Amino acid sequence: MSYRLFISHAWKHNDEYYNLIDMLDRKAYFNWTNYSVPEHDPFDTEDDLKEELRQQIRPVNAVLIIAGMYALYSNWIKFEIEFAEKISKPIIVIRPRGQEKVPVYLQEIANKSGNTIVNWNTDSIVEAIREYSI
Repeated sequence: MSYRLFISHAWKHNDEYYNLIDMLDRKAYFNWTNYSVPEHDPFDTEDDLKEELRQQIRPVNAVLIIAGMYALYSNWIKFEIEFAEKISKPIIVIRPRGQEKVPVYLQEIANKSGNTIVNWNTDSIVEAIREYSI
């Protein structure tokens, strides 16, 4: 199976995003397609970006949220999470390497049925994708 994934990210400060992509790409016997909005395709308005995010999230098997990005980009991440929940997409919250706690909001999202939280570890992330994807 090839998994369609949306990874929440920021166009600036995106090292964790690219590290996660690299981890998933290097995982043996794991096929996936990145449905995230690319940084090289900027949008003219906030409404354009919101619609593009909706278009990117609709076809995916799961939405991945890197918890370390939440503090800086909470408004956009909340928008992505709320839309994913509205259309019943599973949400996998990823705790960054060395971080024990995640924001309360993300912990609450991860605790909902059909969602989860995992550590920054390739095997844990891929296992969660395989288990929770729809």
